Amino acid sequence: MLDVCLLGTGGMMPLPRRWLTALMTRYNGSSLLIDCGEGTQVAIKEKGWSFKPIDVICFTHYHGDHISGLPGLLLTMGNAERTEPLTLIGPRGLERVVMALRVIAPELPFELRFVEIREPEESFEINGYHIKAFRVNHNVLCYGYTIEIPRQGKFSVERANEHGIPQRFWNPLQKGEIIQDGDKTYYPEMVLGEQRKGLKVTYTTDTRPTESIERNAVNSDLFICEGMYGEPDKDAKAREYKHMTFREAATLAAKAQVGEMWLTHYSPSLVHPEEYMASVRGIFENAHPGKDGKTVELKFEE
Repeated sequence: MLDVCLLGTGGMMPLPRRWLTALMTRYNGSSLLIDCGEGTQVAIKEKGWSFKPIDVICFTHYHGDHISGLPGLLLTMGNAERTEPLTLIGPRGLERVVMALRVIAPELPFELRFVEIREPEESFEINGYHIKAFRVNHNVLCYGYTIEIPRQGKFSVERANEHGIPQRFWNPLQKGEIIQDGDKTYYPEMVLGEQRKGLKVTYTTDTRPTESIERNAVNSDLFICEGMYGEPDKDAKAREYKHMTFREAATLAAKAQVGEMWLTHYSPSLVHPEEYMASVRGIFENAHPGKDGKTVELKFEE
């Protein structure tokens, strides 16, 4: 299963009851963070989740409301006696930006590993997460992310016996190992059925609607999308500043045939996003206004 928590839902500036943008996931003992706005570590603490298992932090872009919480988080992780390396993924300029922020966090007891995205779309495999970054359309270089947890096929006794594979090799093959036994080589696919449906979460913010979002979000179990503006008179402003309205986000969700959509990254002037959900659900029924701490436990289909 995959735990998903929307830590902060605010854009531009934190409010008394709304932290800045951040998403956290947990899978198989490893946590992943997307964006780290001011107050993110407080939001994690309020949720009761741990800093120490965070192994990956992905950044959509380098505006302050998406990265200004990083120095404090790094210091907190260091004070928690973390020694394992931390992987940071983001657009070009990642190492330069982070090292500038580290002027106030110069000494850490763990290594930072920088992965700069160079192409319009790139994929990464880390700790069981399949991460895909895809370029979106903001006024600076910006990426969305899909997080997938693939699921292998069921173990098949029949297939194992058909290939004459000794029983002592069944378990390691099921775990993905390749077995060399004398002149014979056994592969995991020789004992597994067809790959089953995994889990998929797509997260995108600070962008206009793009084909890349629609394509990469297809069939996501959960689609978390920017809804900077809910008010019907903010369409022109959304276009000018390259953000999205609630209705535009809902249209993307409908086209991508996602399971559920959460809205996030609200304008500070948008105090009650739930007031605008009726028209959104007219476009995509399973839409919900995100709120700080909103959590779901995604489970594999039986």
